[in-house]
Amino acid sequence: MTRRVTLLAACVDAAFLCFFLLVDSPLLAWLNVVSIAMYAVAYRLLSRRRNRPAVILIWIEVLGHALIGTLLTGWDAGFNYYLLMFIPAIMVSGGWRTVTPPLVLLFVSYVGLHEMSRVYGALAPLSGAALSVLYVFNVSIFFAMASYTARFYYAMVLKTEGKLRNLAIKDTLTGLSNRRHLMDLAQQEIERLASGDGELALVIADIDDFKQINDGWGHDAGDQVLIHGGAVFQNCCRAHDTVARWGGEEFLFLLPDSDAAAAVEFAERVRSAIGAMRIEHAGQQITCSISLGVATLGPSESLEDAIGRADRALYQSKTEGRDRVTVAVPVAHDVPVDGEDDVLVAGPGVDLSVVDRRGNDRRRA
Repeated sequence: MTRRVTLLAACVDAAFLCFFLLVDSPLLAWLNVVSIAMYAVAYRLLSRRRNRPAVILIWIEVLGHALIGTLLTGWDAGFNYYLLMFIPAIMVSGGWRTVTPPLVLLFVSYVGLHEMSRVYGALAPLSGAALSVLYVFNVSIFFAMASYTARFYYAMVLKTEGKLRNLAIKDTLTGLSNRRHLMDLAQQEIERLASGDGELALVIADIDDFKQINDGWGHDAGDQVLIHGGAVFQNCCRAHDTVARWGGEEFLFLLPDSDAAAAVEFAERVRSAIGAMRIEHAGQQITCSISLGVATLGPSESLEDAIGRADRALYQSKTEGRDRVTVAVPVAHDVPVDGEDDVLVAGPGVDLSVVDRRGNDRRRA
């Protein structure tokens, strides 16, 4: 922003140069030549990241220009307004200990300039018409620059708010929703279901042998697997689906208006897409597989319980050999076997069947 303001100020001084040449005021015209040169040096310093000397040079130019311009043309010319442009820049530069000295300097300069102008008057007065044009021009530039500065800071605030909002709801590595955001969305879906018909499915997924990827290829490779996997997950989702990084290499999908069959079809599509994923790393390709557990939210069931059933289904996928989908029995049909929850297994080449946690296969009646 400082570089932009520096360019704008140099353009203003170029307009002043032309104006003072037209009204036959060579001293003020030369003053603007010096100002343009100072802004050019300040811009070069800013481009080289030498911000402190650049800002000091800008301060010197504005204070000096306002002082000389006011003493020569009088207080009514409006050069004093340029001093007020520093106030917003000062106030956003730090805490009170940082802003107080330049703010006091600005205040003293402004009041002192007013008193000097009152005592000495205009040392090189302009004609009435020229003074009126100069006043309108100075006020117009002040309004334009003040508006631009305020708009710039407003845009910066909005940008910062957007970044903070993303940090609050997004996983920083994958760009997917984080755990907290998905839970908030899930609660909204549950409230929607309570007021009408509909179904909600949950799919929990875990990248198989992820520790071996980290150990064998390095954590950078593991991060690439998570990033690319997150992109695959997002591409598999519908517009109103949500996928979140649940923790580590585990992900949770929220599928509104999906029954068990649709959720299984979705999970199989995700499993196949991850199996087809190829990641280039260190001149070689990394491949991986994924295990998934599916559950649909039962009547009057809490979200935590439904996630727990999906997680137990995921565990069954892991124990059955990985790279497969396992479906938890709906709550309405859930019949415990030896104190364990039943799950439905749907893996590659495996028919839908009821299997208890101990691996005993039973067909659903």
